[in-house]
Amino acid sequence: MKRFELLKETLGSFLGAIVFYTMIPLPDSWLIDLRRIARWSPLVGLILGAMLSSVDYMLEIIDCPRFLSNVLIVAFWLIITGGLHLDGVIDSADGLAVPNRNRRLEAMRDSNVGAFGVMAVILLLLLKISSLVDLHSHRALILILSAGWGRWGQLFSIASFPYLRTEGKGAFHKISLKLPEDLILPLVFLWVASLSGGGLGIVLALMGISISSLVGWWFFRQFNGHTGDTYGAVVEWSEAIFLAIATILMRHIHQ
Repeated sequence: MKRFELLKETLGSFLGAIVFYTMIPLPDSWLIDLRRIARWSPLVGLILGAMLSSVDYMLEIIDCPRFLSNVLIVAFWLIITGGLHLDGVIDSADGLAVPNRNRRLEAMRDSNVGAFGVMAVILLLLLKISSLVDLHSHRALILILSAGWGRWGQLFSIASFPYLRTEGKGAFHKISLKLPEDLILPLVFLWVASLSGGGLGIVLALMGISISSLVGWWFFRQFNGHTGDTYGAVVEWSEAIFLAIATILMRHIHQ
């Protein structure tokens, strides 16, 4: 009976992660549990990355122009996540525009989009699109790992740094997380996924850990903690920086 309850809880929280982090529709009759969903976010990222690489493959089959193809991939990236994390990029950038650290959270609560938020989104999308345009090899692996490691960065931030609000979407992530297993097990999944790329995969895994943890630490330093918005910003910026560095790496490898 205990095993059945554990299986039910595990499956329910995984389905909850799918519902919370993506726009993938699931039947209302399915057992969906939003507790401890953060532990599944890197796996959800790997699934999203696999979907992106499938879209990339289909666009290649129909010989879609390269620039248009990569714009469509990034557009699908936004659609399938419902812009959940991009909203965090906007609010975090608007908060960072305030010199006084004590007033940054107040600025982030403002529902109006500021100039810094707009600039941050434009820069982020350009970084992703331009990286993909120049990424000619190992595209599937890099797309999958960028989405996976980006979300491990969020998980790392939840586990490692204080949460600054008592309410909001990010609060229950911190409360329900069980350490160290909820942080280490997803790390193992990501290592296994990365090792499918052989020696290159090891390099990409080390990149993923370094980038995602450093991005999370950087936002912590700017705000003295994290919010749901900064969690989203960690995901997006980790993905974009991972793509950019991986593109540069591939260029040097194939020169």
